[in-house]
Amino acid sequence: MDTERIGIEDWTELQRNLELTIPVYDRINRFATLGQDKRWREMVRSRLPAEGHILEVGCGPGTFAEMIPSRELTCLDPIPAMLSVAEKRVNSKRERPAIFIEGTAEEMPFEDESFESVCSLFSFRDWYDKRAGLGEVLRVLKPGAKMVIVDPAKMNRIHGFFGWLWMRVWVGAYARIICGVKDHPWKWLTKTYVTFGTTRDYVRMMEEVGFVKVRAKVVFPGMATIWEGSKPEEGKGCCSNC
Repeated sequence: MDTERIGIEDWTELQRNLELTIPVYDRINRFATLGQDKRWREMVRSRLPAEGHILEVGCGPGTFAEMIPSRELTCLDPIPAMLSVAEKRVNSKRERPAIFIEGTAEEMPFEDESFESVCSLFSFRDWYDKRAGLGEVLRVLKPGAKMVIVDPAKMNRIHGFFGWLWMRVWVGAYARIICGVKDHPWKWLTKTYVTFGTTRDYVRMMEEVGFVKVRAKVVFPGMATIWEGSKPEEGKGCCSNC
């Protein structure tokens, strides 16, 4: 199991399937999380700084971007169809339009130190190279700025097995009904979860990449993890003893 990377062929197929989920994205997410996904997004919002330019990596159809209409916002996603849907949905409710840009976490088209905060909601597990993507996030953050991630939780192998079972059986059955096909695109949620690492794996990875003040919280009812980490302030090393 590779907790850092998705093979390029699998990643390309994943993007194709994610595009197919657009019409039912929010509906199935709500079912899969027992309606908790909105609360988790609100928890991410509460952890972002009150001011400054926010970058959302993997914005999908704009579900979170829609929740921060007064913030300066740039949304990044590798799928043009997602960006098209998100831009119409989000900017129709904003006085100052958000910016929507096609791109990947691993190769961000932004200058160094461009953002006061970065967030990724339910898309981190889909990055094809998570370590490289975290390095790019660190590059585009301003010194002292924070990143916040929320994604499915996997505390250990046993917890991961029950998570896989939930997605494969419960969510899979619902997705087949909603999508009307047995070979539904939501099956990729299960595939990316299988190779996704544990909460501790990504705490360690964030620290190795260079984030400080890294912490993680598995949130009720144990279905998601929220990770936080900051870019070191100028003139400071990776720890108090450096």
